[in-house]
Amino acid sequence: MLKIENLRVAVEEGGEIVKGLDLEVGRGEIHAIMGPNGSGKSTLANALMGHPRYEVTGGSVTFEGEDLLELEPDERARLGVFMAFQYPSEVPGVSVANFLRTAVNSVREEELSAMEMYRLLQEKMRVMQIDPSFAERYLNEGFSGGEKKRNEILQLLMLQPKLAILDETDSGLDIDALQVVARGVNEMRGPEFSAIVITHYSRILRYIEPDYVHVMLDGRIVTSGGKELADELEAKGYDWVRQEFGAGTQS
Repeated sequence: MLKIENLRVAVEEGGEIVKGLDLEVGRGEIHAIMGPNGSGKSTLANALMGHPRYEVTGGSVTFEGEDLLELEPDERARLGVFMAFQYPSEVPGVSVANFLRTAVNSVREEELSAMEMYRLLQEKMRVMQIDPSFAERYLNEGFSGGEKKRNEILQLLMLQPKLAILDETDSGLDIDALQVVARGVNEMRGPEFSAIVITHYSRILRYIEPDYVHVMLDGRIVTSGGKELADELEAKGYDWVRQEFGAGTQS
């Protein structure tokens, strides 16, 4: 589904951050990318979604055979690429319901009727244990950190993308909120849905079991494995990765 080859990404004020990254994500696969602060994980996520601050200086990214880097962010979303942000933005004046109605209808060939949208929203809010009154609140305004993250996964359930990029969605969540967020992601699991879960810690991977775990260091994936790699990282820390693999190798 997704193929990244020798990707290089820079930011104006920070120089090159992603330094020749390779990754393939197949249909129905959940991939976790772990790494310390500054390793380039969020830069990778933003570059895949087309954030204008991040300049792709080399390499290629194809999604279902199409050149993702040639597309605008809204075109990537219409193809079925979704990103849940580490720090979701507040949008005063736009209700959750109106935002979701616009977003969902923009990626569908036929718009949902008002009644169909209402039923779908109520169903997905029950999955995420979100009070129905939240639909009329302004998007993320006054929301707690956990409420913002639940709302991100609510968007995921409403939009039904083919590929979800979850950028540290577990950041700042307590155990209850983490389990609800994981339930929403697991609700999507199936042969036509893939995800990249970006995280510092292995705790979210206890609830969203990955098929593959990759460790990112200094802008590259330096080693990959199964879920046991996340447990090893939890036990040994990232200094073990630096000593074992260094920043310039990939295995």
